[in-house]
Amino acid sequence: MPKPSKARTTATKRSATPMTGGMAIAAQLIVNGVDTVFGLPGAQMYPFFDALQQRADVVRTIGARHEQGSAYMAFGYARSTGKPGICSVVPGPGLLNATAALATAMGACAPVLCVTGQVPSQFIGRGRGHLHELTDQLATIRGLVKWAARIERTSDAPAIVNEAFRQMLSGRPGAVCIEMAWDLMAQQEPVNLFPPAVIEPAHPASASSLKAAIALLAQAKNPMIFTGSGAQHASAEVMALAESLDAPVTAFRGGRGVVSNDHPLGITCAEAMALWPRCDALIGIGTRLELPYMRWTGMMSLIDKPTAPPHLIRIDIDPAEMTRLIPHAAILADAAQGAAALREAITHQPEARLDRSEWRSHTAAARLATTKAIQKIQPQMSYLDVIRDVLPRDGILVEELCQAGFTSAFGYPVYQPRSYVSCGYQGTLGFGFPTALGVKAAHPDRPVVSITGDGGFMFAVQEMASAIQHDIALLTILFNNNSYGNVLRDQRERFGNRIIGAVLHNPDFQLLAQSFGMNCAQVTSPEALRSALTSAIATNKPTLIEVVVPQGTEASPWEFIARY
Repeated sequence: MPKPSKARTTATKRSATPMTGGMAIAAQLIVNGVDTVFGLPGAQMYPFFDALQQRADVVRTIGARHEQGSAYMAFGYARSTGKPGICSVVPGPGLLNATAALATAMGACAPVLCVTGQVPSQFIGRGRGHLHELTDQLATIRGLVKWAARIERTSDAPAIVNEAFRQMLSGRPGAVCIEMAWDLMAQQEPVNLFPPAVIEPAHPASASSLKAAIALLAQAKNPMIFTGSGAQHASAEVMALAESLDAPVTAFRGGRGVVSNDHPLGITCAEAMALWPRCDALIGIGTRLELPYMRWTGMMSLIDKPTAPPHLIRIDIDPAEMTRLIPHAAILADAAQGAAALREAITHQPEARLDRSEWRSHTAAARLATTKAIQKIQPQMSYLDVIRDVLPRDGILVEELCQAGFTSAFGYPVYQPRSYVSCGYQGTLGFGFPTALGVKAAHPDRPVVSITGDGGFMFAVQEMASAIQHDIALLTILFNNNSYGNVLRDQRERFGNRIIGAVLHNPDFQLLAQSFGMNCAQVTSPEALRSALTSAIATNKPTLIEVVVPQGTEASPWEFIARY
């Protein structure tokens, strides 16, 4: 059991209440503001799920049909709200089934807590082959998440839950996991609950780091800002910084929507790639900067310490990031605080506010030329244009690893923070549909669209049952090209047309949706999609719209993402 943290507050003064371990975990989750749990019950988790049922007045429990589904739903909830997403699965194979989603949450800096069980306490580490036993479950999961711990006594549950929240939300957010033995979770003890976890504040930006950044910006004629997941809460501060510098703002996946694409300074990654050769100062805010330093400088180039130009300024809450890609000026701070501090410093340094009218002209020209150029990525662009036109500004799009999903990274305008949900660098095929269910569960009053391919959709197709059972009115647009489109293209173009495992035999998706009781439609043109999507939004029921795309006809989007 971990030692008590300084951030952990003392227990309440009232007398202890007899609780099972499951009850203590659930009660402390409620203290920390949890209102939704995604899960799949099993023998080791009965006491926890029983506790959830007893507190159904304050906690909604959404059951999934596969552990990966429950964890991806929690990821979608967290990614679209910034609040912790909670999932619960049985230990062993159940936890292993959830790990792709937990790894995705780590990569996308989403706060996800997984509550799992263990074999009976006397069997832990014995290797006797008890139900769901892993050789060392904690060691296994610690290699995938930010922090993990075992609750060894019922009375310790509130403290461990609070520590999980502190670890999950302090510094760079990420996934965490707690486990408790089967027998102990059912054991009753007197328990004192704790007040909510205290989250450690980020250190403010240092004066010396701001001074170093100002010195670089004072010489920069063509600055650019690149945002990531860590800037999603800092939209106003980033916007103010951008306007003070006349610097366009871009993002690849995680940072989309921090600055709206209909603002003169809000540019897509394709437009930014066109501007990249002219850029002489890059400000990365809450981002790993994968795109410019791994894809724009040559496919998967290894650069740890880039040379100028452009000079690299980084604002990041994680000190380790400053050693992975070493900037010329490192501002260690939360994205909102760091961006605000840099803007404040600029207001007192007139030399940093240069006349950048020429850079504005180049930016406008790049936007115009790129908007025209990407129209050749068909039919994806025509379908994405329809989705953007039909969805309201606050509608949420969940992408997927499919041809429309890849194209959406630059071809779908995003207008608000957290309204474009991605799996980030993990590239977890099949994440989209179950993640979008979690997004919609978190935002029942906003339209949520999942775009997916036929290959990825089949990873979690069973969660159509969850959508119907819990009335999650997700709108799923399934692009069916009967293939893993990227794999098929690569095998044809790079491997002598030797096709293996890329062509798919699919079910009749219309009959499949109907068998689950889901509304469905099949379309073959963008205008037909417009009608079907408009109707689905008005109906507000779980809906599958299948877009039939002839195999091998989708244009490659990659020239607008990476330089090979």
